[in-house]
Amino acid sequence: MELPDVQSTCPDIRINLTRVGVKNVKKLVEVSRKNKRPVIFISTFDIFVDLPGSLKGANLSRNFEAIDEVLQKAIEGDVSEIEQLCSAVARGLLDRHEYADRTEVIMRSEFMVKRETPVSKTSCHEVVKVHARAIAQRTFHEPIVRKSIGAEVTGMTACPCAQNIMAEHAAQVLHDLGVGAETAQAFFDQVPMATHNQRGRGFLCIEVDDDEHVDLETIITILKDSMSARTYELLKRGDESAVVMAAHKNPRFVEDCVREMAKKVLASFEHLPGDTRITIRQTNEESIHQHDAYAERKATLAELVVELSEENGNTRS
Repeated sequence: MELPDVQSTCPDIRINLTRVGVKNVKKLVEVSRKNKRPVIFISTFDIFVDLPGSLKGANLSRNFEAIDEVLQKAIEGDVSEIEQLCSAVARGLLDRHEYADRTEVIMRSEFMVKRETPVSKTSCHEVVKVHARAIAQRTFHEPIVRKSIGAEVTGMTACPCAQNIMAEHAAQVLHDLGVGAETAQAFFDQVPMATHNQRGRGFLCIEVDDDEHVDLETIITILKDSMSARTYELLKRGDESAVVMAAHKNPRFVEDCVREMAKKVLASFEHLPGDTRITIRQTNEESIHQHDAYAERKATLAELVVELSEENGNTRS
């Protein structure tokens, strides 16, 4: 006996639903790299389609195997970037859900990155959180697909305000001890003043059309180099000294980090079209306060170009 297809019946309340789907689908994703070993991502997927008011359900219980098949097919193929994987799944969902006009795939991953400490060159690893997303919109021809790739990394920031206060105090102490101003300045040039520190969490995400490429390693590098100093899982004494000195010679507010990221995005991704969407966030976990400091910027690449051109007194044709 054929069982009734309840999902295809008309609902009591005929309202369109923006997103219907499944969340927290666990997958192990292998991404190939040229002349390198593949990267393994431990990933979690959220998968959605829109649902017209004429259908009671999206056939999720019956079609979950079909959704999983789309994921598995993309994973087993020659995937060179995880946002490409998301766009492949989003396109496949449009094919399988003929009633859907919009599909969305969100991927959250963690993978281990090998690093080397600055002085002793000790090998260590760190976990980088990676975010990817794709949205496919049905048209009369080929679907319109937008994809995004982003990362979140940790680093260290040093507060400029407290450092300036400490420098003024130190200058007065040195003056009272009879140390000349020239000698005192030479000391400050070599040894930066103490300040309070934060563990910073930087986030950068870039959204483009499906045919564009954004390098994930470049995103990670921009994030790490936009804070006061990089951090490492393992540090020898010389490494620890180098990290602390680097941070205190490069103090930055949370706002400085976001602005530095924006500047580096323009330098690294100037080849991308103007409608590329940039999302930048920085959260600093304060050490002397019980709150966190936060700054954010969302803009198109074209908007950032205009702002930086105006700042530099230039106009770009």
